[in-house]
Amino acid sequence: MKSDLNHVLRQFNIGVDTNPYGSGHINATYLVDCAPQTILQKINTSIFKDPSDVMDNIAAVTEHLRKKIIAAGGDPMRETLTLVPTVDGKPFYVDPDGNAYRMYYFIQGARTYDQAESPEMFAASAHAFGKFQRMLSDFPAHVLHEVIPNFHNTSDRLRQFREAVEKDVMGRAASVQPEIEFVLSRADVVSRITDAIADGSVPLRVTHNDTKLNNVMLDDVTHEGVCVIDLDTVMPGSMLYDFGDSLRFGASTGAEDETDLSKIEFDLTYFEAFTKAFIEEVGADMTARERELLAFSALLMTLECGMRFLGDYLNGDTYFRIHREHHNLDRCRTQFKLVADMEKKMDQMNAIVAKY
Repeated sequence: MKSDLNHVLRQFNIGVDTNPYGSGHINATYLVDCAPQTILQKINTSIFKDPSDVMDNIAAVTEHLRKKIIAAGGDPMRETLTLVPTVDGKPFYVDPDGNAYRMYYFIQGARTYDQAESPEMFAASAHAFGKFQRMLSDFPAHVLHEVIPNFHNTSDRLRQFREAVEKDVMGRAASVQPEIEFVLSRADVVSRITDAIADGSVPLRVTHNDTKLNNVMLDDVTHEGVCVIDLDTVMPGSMLYDFGDSLRFGASTGAEDETDLSKIEFDLTYFEAFTKAFIEEVGADMTARERELLAFSALLMTLECGMRFLGDYLNGDTYFRIHREHHNLDRCRTQFKLVADMEKKMDQMNAIVAKY
């Protein structure tokens, strides 16, 4: 593998060694110890079928962000991702076996965190994701490729889930009947946001679609959000997807794959910190229906994610990278515990949204 990576590095005019980096589920990531440091990623082409579409989106969005950052007097080398071109000037490299690689300049003096250490840290990520939305508010969302069709189409996610249950290719369905019933008993709520997009009350915007805390780099000194990273799933979508997905990850009192479910609750203090900061960035832009669905979006994105983890478990763990047996099952159970807790707290969540 090292020799293969050395060949890839030469395509970016770099001839030093690499080390695995980060905690992502999808792409293989390496830190390249050169001057300046860079990040090399092997794009998961089993998920992103057309890496050129992914890279077209990333190049277009980062160029738009770069112009906005420069106009505001910011530092584009720190505040958005910067692609390192290949020796022939392309944004990514495809090796003879069809493997796709890209490289970014490493952002110094900032880091990611897998879990928020305080409400203030979580609020910093909300400002970063809200600012990302705001700076892209005038970008024509329709020109972006839909790199994973129906990614947050929750009705279609439910269809895929039912299919996974029916096919039961690994013979696992019998052992997870309570989890399957948890999803199916909530089938009536899954289309609430997609229906609002269809009737125009929720506008189509440029969305990140994977707004976990660890996709924001926070400054080592100020602890403010510096840069939103992992732009593979930037596509047309709803602002509600980004808001809700952040909360299903960041307002949990435990890790996404925690096995002790007694440690998992939805923390309203973190919800309020994130909601206040996000609304400060984009609140004036929201439609009435977006405001109405804001708290609900956290529940729906959590349900969707749990459905995806459970569906992948039933399908034989073909999408999310796993590091132990039953990993995706553990992940789905944390999501469902959060959904159940949010259902109990929804009136309080809506009151917090109304407050700001």
